[in-house]
Amino acid sequence: MPTRRRIISIAIAAVPIVFVLALAACTPSTPASDTAPNAESQPVPGEEPLHVSTQKVAGDETAVVTTSKGIIKFRFFAKDAPNTVASFIELANKKFYDGTTWHRVVPNFVIQGGDPLSKKDDPAVGSGGPGWRIKGEFGTPQPDGTFVPAHKHLEGSVAMARATDPNSAGSQSYICLAPQPSLDGQYTVFGQVVSGLDVVHRIAQGDVIKSIRIQHGK
Repeated sequence: MPTRRRIISIAIAAVPIVFVLALAACTPSTPASDTAPNAESQPVPGEEPLHVSTQKVAGDETAVVTTSKGIIKFRFFAKDAPNTVASFIELANKKFYDGTTWHRVVPNFVIQGGDPLSKKDDPAVGSGGPGWRIKGEFGTPQPDGTFVPAHKHLEGSVAMARATDPNSAGSQSYICLAPQPSLDGQYTVFGQVVSGLDVVHRIAQGDVIKSIRIQHGK
C-alpha cells in the first residue's frame, strides 16, 4: 500500500497534466487551468473537418468587441496567421459571437470566450465550436518539432484556444491578462489589443459579448 508521502507525490505530479488538459479544453474552448488555454472536451481529431476560410482579408481590419463592460479593439496578425484571422472574421461577419459570454476567467492568466454553448448557459460550455477546426499557425517550425512564434503571448495578446490536438481550434479564443511565455509556440497568437485593455481586465466570468464587428482602416 503506498505510503502517505508516495500518495502526495503522485497527486502533485498529476497537477501539470490536469492543467494542460484544461487549457487545451479552454482555448478553442476554455483554458481550464492557469497554465494553458484549452478547449474542453473537443471532438476527436477527424470528427470535424479542417476548415480553410475563403473570407477575403484586406490586412487593415480591426475587431471591435462590444462587451457588457465596454469596448475592446484588437488588430489582426493576418500575415502570420492568415487562416486563423480569415476564419475569425468569417464567423464575426456571420454574427456567430453575438450573445456569447466570457465563460472562463483566470486572474493574471486569460479571459476566454467564443463558445456558442454559452449563449444558453449549456452545462457543456467550454466544448462548443463552429462545427469545424482549423490548423494551428504557431510560427516557424524547427527540426525538433517546436515552433519559433511570430508573436509572443504578451498582455493583451489574442490567441486561439484548442484541445490537446494542435489542429483543434474552432471559435474559442482568449486574451492574455499578463505575459504568458509558457504558451509561446503552442497556440496561435492572431491579434493584439490596441484599445480597451482596461476593459479586458474588468471582465468577469459570465460577462456578455454583445457583438463583434470588423472595422476597416486605422
